[in-house]
Amino acid sequence: MQAKRITNSFTRTLLDWFQTYGRELPWRQTCDPYAIWLSEIILQQTQVKQGWDYWQRFMHRWPTVSDLAAASEDEVLREWQGLGYYSRARNLHFAARQIVALGHFPNSLEEIKQLKGVGDYTAAAIASIAFGHPAAVVDGNVYRVLSRHFGIDTPINTTEGKKTFAALAQSLMPEAKDNSNENICGLYNQAIMDFGAIQCTPQSPKCIVCPLQETCEALRTGKVDLLPIKQKTLKIKTRHLTYIFIRCQGETAIHRRGKGDIWQGLWEPVLKETGGKRQEAGEMLDYKKMQLIAKGVKHVLTHQVLTADFYLWEPDERPKLPEDYIWIKESDIDNYAIPRLIDILLSKLFS
Repeated sequence: MQAKRITNSFTRTLLDWFQTYGRELPWRQTCDPYAIWLSEIILQQTQVKQGWDYWQRFMHRWPTVSDLAAASEDEVLREWQGLGYYSRARNLHFAARQIVALGHFPNSLEEIKQLKGVGDYTAAAIASIAFGHPAAVVDGNVYRVLSRHFGIDTPINTTEGKKTFAALAQSLMPEAKDNSNENICGLYNQAIMDFGAIQCTPQSPKCIVCPLQETCEALRTGKVDLLPIKQKTLKIKTRHLTYIFIRCQGETAIHRRGKGDIWQGLWEPVLKETGGKRQEAGEMLDYKKMQLIAKGVKHVLTHQVLTADFYLWEPDERPKLPEDYIWIKESDIDNYAIPRLIDILLSKLFS
C-alpha cells in the first residue's frame, strides 16, 4: 500500500527510517491540536530535551486551551521562566484567547497562520500533525537534510533559498488521503525533522549508517561539512548592565521592562545600563554604600552578549526611585516572572 502511494524513494526511505528510529515524545501520543500547538511554540528556539519539561508543566497546569486563556499573562510568563524568547509566551497566551474567541481550534492552514506567533513552519507542523494536511515543514533540520542530500548550495537565509527549499520540501510531501487512517503527512514531517536531529546532524552526521547514503550528493562530493550554506548577516551587540538589589525592611524594589527591548514584560531589580535607557535609577544611588555580590557575569542571547555587575544595598529607609518601580516583600520575588540572568544573579545573593 505504501509503495503505491509514495513513489518518491527519498520520502519512502525517511518514513521507513522514522518507524524504527523516530523519537518517542509525549505530544506525539495525542491528536489534541492544543497539545501539538503548545509543543511547537515551546520548541521554537528550544531543544527538545529542555522543552519537554516545560510542555508537561504547561499541560499539567493548563490542560485545555480555555484554561490557558483564563490565566493571566504574568502567570504564563512565570511558568515560561528560563526558556527565553519571552515573546513566545506572550504570543502563546494571546493566541489561546484567539482560539477561545473562535470557539474551536482552527483546522485549516490559513486559519492556523492567523494565530499570534505562528509562522509558516509552525502552521505547517500543526496542520499536518494535528489535521493531516499536506503542508511541508521547513526548519533548520529540513534545510540541512535537503541541502546535503540534493547538493543545494543556495544560501538558506536568502529569498531565493527560502523559495527553493520550500518548493522542494512540498514536492516531497506524500499525498494526504488514501484508504488508511494513517496520518502520512504528519508522519513524514516528523520523520524529516527527526532525521535531521538524529541522523543528519550539524556536526558528525552518521553518514556511514545513513539509509540515504547511496543517493546523497553531499556525501558523494565530499561537501557534507559545507552544507547547508548560510550568509553571515548577524551582528552581535554587547551591553553592560549594573543591577542593584535593594533590601529595605524586608522589601525590595523591582520594575517591569517595557516594549522595544529584551525581556519585555519581565521584572528586574534597579538597573543602570551604560549607554542605555535606564540611567535615572542607578544615578540616584551611592555605590559606596553597596556590597558587590558578582562582577562581570556573562549572559549570551542570540543577538546580544550581556555582562552584568550585581550589588546589594541595605538602606535604613526607602530611596527615591522612578515611578515605575514597585516595592514588594523580598520573599515574594518568586511570584514574579524574571529573566534568566536575574535568576542567576539572585542565586548568587541567596546562596
